[in-house]
Amino acid sequence: MKMLWETINQGFEDEDVRLAVDEIIKKSKDLESQKYYELALSCIDLTTLNSTDTQAQGEKFASNVSHFSETFPGLPNVAAICVYPTLVESVKKALQAPGVKIASVSAGFPSSQTFLDVKVLETIMAINKGADEIDIVLNLGHFLSDDYKSAVLEISTLKSACESAHLKVILETGALKSYSQIWKASLLAIEGGADFIKTSTGKSEPAATPEAAWIMCRAIKNYHEKTGLKIGFKAAGGIASTSDALIYSAIVKEVLGDEWLNNKLFRIGASRLANNLLTALSKEKVTYF
Repeated sequence: MKMLWETINQGFEDEDVRLAVDEIIKKSKDLESQKYYELALSCIDLTTLNSTDTQAQGEKFASNVSHFSETFPGLPNVAAICVYPTLVESVKKALQAPGVKIASVSAGFPSSQTFLDVKVLETIMAINKGADEIDIVLNLGHFLSDDYKSAVLEISTLKSACESAHLKVILETGALKSYSQIWKASLLAIEGGADFIKTSTGKSEPAATPEAAWIMCRAIKNYHEKTGLKIGFKAAGGIASTSDALIYSAIVKEVLGDEWLNNKLFRIGASRLANNLLTALSKEKVTYF
């Protein structure tokens, strides 16, 4: 039986993608409003993924999120806190914000260059410590060698290890040299069982781009039209400004529709964006996070 990426073929001309994205970027300026700033805020995976992260920083991160509603009454809290596996437990202990999830990168993040058994164990340990969501990286070693079946098998194995936790698969689109590769990687990740497909780790350049996001959302739409199933989209990597947030919101709105504009199906991985959105909403400089 043919695999998903073999049955849904799509060619993309660079100029067509550029023109489509340019039109959406123009439309994104129409979203400059409290409604869409609040939407973007509610979709943030508040992220710290530094080699210098400490348990105390994880606790402080969680404490700020826990007290957010008291400090900014009436505004939606972030969707999740995203940290390395070793910080999950400290975040879990300190987090007192209903509805905010704990996400952990796993499986040899950010390179994905380790043994599958290690990836599975790390994923299970992160979940046992309290992670609700797991972010992994597509095995580019398999993908770029055209060993698509091994890449899918790895994702499906990690999906099984997640049990009830949501799985986000990072494509690292900056390492994919054509729109057709991004399209194929999107469908391959979905085939493996991804609940979300995500643009980038933020650890290599280029990171998230509107063009990659547009291709990924097109793949999600195509899959939904054929199966009725909804896959989430996460933009991550270098997203800091309010205009960035509105551009990715506009891409989701234009390609997938308003039913994707919620934190069940749309996320933005960011660290600086939350303060910038709060500054726009408060009309004064905010450095809460």
